[in-house]
Amino acid sequence: MNQSVLQKMREIREAASELGIPQMAILSHVDTACGETEKNLKNVYKSKHLKRKMGDFSSSLGIPMNCILPVKNYSHEIQLNPDVNALILSALRLMVDFGDDYADKL
Repeated sequence: MNQSVLQKMREIREAASELGIPQMAILSHVDTACGETEKNLKNVYKSKHLKRKMGDFSSSLGIPMNCILPVKNYSHEIQLNPDVNALILSALRLMVDFGDDYADKL
């Protein structure tokens, strides 16, 4: 990722932190990032390559690893896939929970 983009993201994350707003990141296209997950999307949390990518992103921006959510985009499919849905719905659930916790603090 371009350094200027990372710097801007870091600035936004720091401003949000000062306001007490929780942050998370969506890591998309996990199927194209790793051959292991391209073959079987259920390997998304077993992939060493994705874990390394998430760790690099985490250290670059300061977002904890458990707040970086891997998802696969529906880009070429014409039918729904339960494995893709599970990742997307898991990410959505965490976003809703984070938002709910933030709203409770207000």
